[in-house]
Amino acid sequence: MGSTAQALGGDAPLVVPEKTERTVNNPSPSVLSHAHWKPRANPWAIAATVALAAFMEVLDTSIANVALPHISGDLGASTNEGTWVLTSYLVANAIVLPLGGWASSVLGRKNFFMICLFLFVISSFLCGIAPSLPMLLVFRVMQGAGGGGLQPMAQAIMADSFDDRRRGMAFALYGLVAVLAPSIGPTLGGWITDSYSWRWIFYINIPVGVLAYFLVVRLVEDPPWIVPDRKRLFNMDFVGLSFLVISMGGLQIMLDKGEEMDWFASRFVCFFAFLFVAGIIGLVVWEWRHKAPLINLKLFKSYNFAICCFLMMLVGGVLNASTVLQPQLLQQLLGYTATESGKALTAGGFSLVFVMPFAGWAVGKFPARYIAAVGFCFFAASFWFTTTQLSLGMTFWNASLLRVVQLAPIPFCFISITTAAYIGTPREQSNQVAGLINFVRNIGGSIFIAITGSLVTRQAMHHQALLQEKMTSANIPFDQYTKGVGGFLGQHFGGPNGGGMAIGSIYGELQRQAGMQGYIDVFKMLFWMALGMIFLAFLLKRNQPAAAGKSDIAMH
Repeated sequence: MGSTAQALGGDAPLVVPEKTERTVNNPSPSVLSHAHWKPRANPWAIAATVALAAFMEVLDTSIANVALPHISGDLGASTNEGTWVLTSYLVANAIVLPLGGWASSVLGRKNFFMICLFLFVISSFLCGIAPSLPMLLVFRVMQGAGGGGLQPMAQAIMADSFDDRRRGMAFALYGLVAVLAPSIGPTLGGWITDSYSWRWIFYINIPVGVLAYFLVVRLVEDPPWIVPDRKRLFNMDFVGLSFLVISMGGLQIMLDKGEEMDWFASRFVCFFAFLFVAGIIGLVVWEWRHKAPLINLKLFKSYNFAICCFLMMLVGGVLNASTVLQPQLLQQLLGYTATESGKALTAGGFSLVFVMPFAGWAVGKFPARYIAAVGFCFFAASFWFTTTQLSLGMTFWNASLLRVVQLAPIPFCFISITTAAYIGTPREQSNQVAGLINFVRNIGGSIFIAITGSLVTRQAMHHQALLQEKMTSANIPFDQYTKGVGGFLGQHFGGPNGGGMAIGSIYGELQRQAGMQGYIDVFKMLFWMALGMIFLAFLLKRNQPAAAGKSDIAMH
């Protein structure tokens, strides 16, 4: 294993089988101390503390969505200008997410976590008192920057606080945070906005954040292999940071404004697409060659880690896409309010609470790749079931059942992939692993939300065109309906108006049916994607969780 200095620099070589064998047969004292280190506080108390902070941050990625009209109206901004409240947060969040490994090596992981938590709480208060939209955007950037460090560091702290045998259960708790928070965010945000004020969606972070801060101070500690080197702060990789800012800013703005501006037909969107492509190429080339990179991209030399990141990107994408699609469907086609559509998603959260511990136990007993494959099988089945149940006559209970079915497989996929990502990587790299895993999950969510939203619109237009072809007098049912309804309406609203009103009623129903077909097409696409993920799961390394206690040194 490379030296501590190499690991902190982000350039530590990955463990290969030959080196692993020598380490097991003749481990050095430092390896032994690292392998047997345990936190002084109860690991579950630590996990609950960092999960509380992470839950608060993940919640803020979606809680403001339903409050945008209220925010725009109160601050005198247009609806399009109001969407920057979301975009500014996501851009800052995406930039900071992969920087956790570097920041922890400079400041220490606990210190970095506390700084991010403090910044998040202070900026939440500032967002609540913001007098104008520009000021709110500035504070949202600060909030996104603070929140970007909480997710990966919470996961890394959990990974190091538990041994391999119990790590699956710890990740079950983290998975509950990562999956449940975005699901209840819109419901909670709508209720707070309707009952009080949009400003309270930011104020509620303050007491939770203060509690989490004091618990972190008391319970969390850095493991012995994290040795802060503050000199690196003055030798920061500013070129790599610039490429990261350019690429993530370009991606988020392109995705946020793409559908609104007809994607690449807009020069504005094309410009930010170019920034994303140029920035990501520059970032990869520069970070790969840099001696002390901000992001240790050489972790991707391990095909196991690379596959885990790809699968997590897909899981994050499918999860976030379905979380956005279903409430949109309920509001646009079935006339639900934002609060009612949020309530329809609530049952899915209860299924997560039930399934997560079982999935965590299973990952501690069976190889992660088998658990992932089973999860993807259920994932595919859930989306196929969704395509058979979607209809304009769907009831509230049908919608709730669909959300339960969609979320139940998530824990098996999420926990197993997260666990597999740590297989074969040095413990010194846990911060980098956590940062990259969370980074690709969030990027996948942003990409899939944009793509599926656009596909729903395009497929609805396609089905609408097909249905309109049958709206002719040659179509006997259509002709009979228009004459019958037109005659009835003509008696009440005047003869000349009856025919037009009949056509209008048919056209309204046609749009709803075409819209539903568009949603069905997209869920079918998610079904085929989940099927492909089953085969990818078998490319993961086959770990032996039952022997975790004996092979801890070998695994790390």
